[in-house]
Amino acid sequence: MNNNFKYSNTNKRYHTLDYFYKNKFNEKVFKVSLNAGFSCPNIDGKVGYGGCIYCSKTGSGEYAGNINDSLEKQFVTIKNKMHKKWPKAKYIGYFQARTNTYAPVKKLKELYESILKLDNVIGLNIATRPDAISDECLNYLEELSKKTYLTIELGLQTSNEKTSKLINRCHSLKCFEDMVKKLREKNIDIVVHIINGLPYETKEDMLNTVKYLNKLDIQGIKIHMLSIIKNTPLEKLYQKEKFKILTKEEYIDIVINQLELLKEEIVIHRITGDPKIDELIEPFWLTKKFCILNDIDKEMVKRNTYQGRKNNESNT
Repeated sequence: MNNNFKYSNTNKRYHTLDYFYKNKFNEKVFKVSLNAGFSCPNIDGKVGYGGCIYCSKTGSGEYAGNINDSLEKQFVTIKNKMHKKWPKAKYIGYFQARTNTYAPVKKLKELYESILKLDNVIGLNIATRPDAISDECLNYLEELSKKTYLTIELGLQTSNEKTSKLINRCHSLKCFEDMVKKLREKNIDIVVHIINGLPYETKEDMLNTVKYLNKLDIQGIKIHMLSIIKNTPLEKLYQKEKFKILTKEEYIDIVINQLELLKEEIVIHRITGDPKIDELIEPFWLTKKFCILNDIDKEMVKRNTYQGRKNNESNT
């Protein structure tokens, strides 16, 4: 095969988000991360308490805007920083922190549409849970998807229900599958979040999560490495049980195996975590994001492999 994978405009051998956006919009597009102050149904008691055991106080919104600022101010502040690097780019508002459909539809409309009215905003990415989209919300999202480029990001983390209980996800695989089906019936694109290195999971478990997702109609995936963050239930579990943390080499090997299994049309929105160093307990190799990305590229070249290779072989 050529050095370039067909869904990449660089030396990457997987379907990059940059390639997808440039191919779809014919220009540079970047996401602006926002914190709209949402809660979660497994924090406030609707389905559980305490949230997922790995979740930080910001609810995975470490790089989102300042919650004390209005959404418009958050957007402009972050956009201006990125604008210096990409002056002609278009933007996607990314509702990132916690569960961003977990409010009455009237409130959601106010929040989402306050961003859509801003100049050069061509879409929204909304991070949420499969158990937090009401039928009324679903109908509104369908309406919204006809006006702008809408992507719903669903947290799954693992297809192993035992692990899911351990990390306090508080929803079933069936709930996840049902929501994927409902969103796709309304022609809404879906990106799924998964985490490698969850406590006591094996390499086989992590590959099984990708095999499971391959059977569903999803358009993108975010692959994270488990971060143990200070002052979380996960930190307490780790200090007590010292469960195994993946090494950088193990993580790279698992990610490449996952990419080989994934259908080549699925867009890779993220391929490693990006924790803040002052909040991180383990693993510290995660703080060298660009080294990990480069090492994944080098290892894929060394193995002469690419996204979808094993999936393609199994279909021939």
